[in-house]
Amino acid sequence: MHRIGVVGISYRHASAEQVARFAVPKGDVALHLPQLRSALNGAEALYLATCNRVEIVFAVAEGAAADRRREVFRALIGREPLNGEATTALRTWTGEAAVEHLFMVACGLDSAQAGEHEIFAQLRAAWQTAKASQATGPLLDRIMSEALSMARHAHRLGLDDAPSLADLAAERVAAHLGGRSAPVALLGVSPMTRRCGARLKERGIPLLIVNRTLETAQELATELGAQALALGDFREHPQRGCAALICAMGASEPVLDVQVLAKLAPDAPLIIDFGLPANVDATQARALGVQCIGMDQLVQSARDERVSHLLRLAPVRAAIDERLARLRSELAARAIGPQLAELRGAFERITASEVERLLKTELTDLDAPRRAKLLDWATTLAHRLAHLPVSGMKAAAEHASPEVTDAFFREARLHRGPPSDGSP
Repeated sequence: MHRIGVVGISYRHASAEQVARFAVPKGDVALHLPQLRSALNGAEALYLATCNRVEIVFAVAEGAAADRRREVFRALIGREPLNGEATTALRTWTGEAAVEHLFMVACGLDSAQAGEHEIFAQLRAAWQTAKASQATGPLLDRIMSEALSMARHAHRLGLDDAPSLADLAAERVAAHLGGRSAPVALLGVSPMTRRCGARLKERGIPLLIVNRTLETAQELATELGAQALALGDFREHPQRGCAALICAMGASEPVLDVQVLAKLAPDAPLIIDFGLPANVDATQARALGVQCIGMDQLVQSARDERVSHLLRLAPVRAAIDERLARLRSELAARAIGPQLAELRGAFERITASEVERLLKTELTDLDAPRRAKLLDWATTLAHRLAHLPVSGMKAAAEHASPEVTDAFFREARLHRGPPSDGSP
């Protein structure tokens, strides 16, 4: 696990605007992944962006994962960080801490609304994009597979009713409507708008699905019994009587300009913006009398109940610890597997050599059956003697650094080479 690293920024220590600085438009992620890998010296890499976090998960080719905040800053911002900008803005995790963080993210324990499930779909989509761009490899694929498996296990622990920021958004919209059955527009097809749509449908609220691609909007509209509209058409003719908008579109700039907001303003709609960066200029919206709730306000609402949710999620935290312990043991044993096999072979060779010398010098009168019995006994003894250092090294490898295990094999005249199967 020492080759795994994570660099990122999230709601935990930054505002939505600060997080948005590092966001890559959804359609451009595949184009940025080669640049990101180049900045990380060819490391396997994955880019994850949600409504309140941007994180890079990577696996270095050899050696331990180091602090790569400067490289990530340069790759995402497009310039060199000044005066410690990278270390101030970004957080980093390396080795087992990075894998633990990834498990926490996958299970929703690091989310603003602790335990939410939308992050699972977002993380899986990020992995699929990275794989399609050939940005991942054996190690990162293995770690991602473990993270998503851990998340599925968390869902099976009876936490299927876990809340989400989407639930908070739906509640805000319902309160704004005050019992009216006015239409609500969902801009963008994403895990957040899907969940918002499902919650609003349960309340019998009519929905309009708006997306750049009409076909995608129609698919979700069919699921929700809603109407669909292309984003361009919505901009030209904003729906009259639209009481609220929930926005979650991956764009580098606002998707609704001041002219569109002005057309919406007479209906005094509520806008809830999950966009990263924001899909609506909140200052412009408020100047027109349109109430606009962004990620910072939603995150603050979720924080008020975070402790109680984390207590409910204690079984998930315990399951993560168990999974990490098993993974640590498995990967450590795999990393030194070739050297352990060579160690066993060395015991056998030394024993066989000594028995052969004994048979040629002092036990020359033994017949063939007894010679065979002696060789079998020597082989069994070699296996038993080798078991002690092999078991010890397996246990030590879980906790010792690669340098420590390398020192052992070096002194044993077993030089450790890079693994051929991509294991750490």
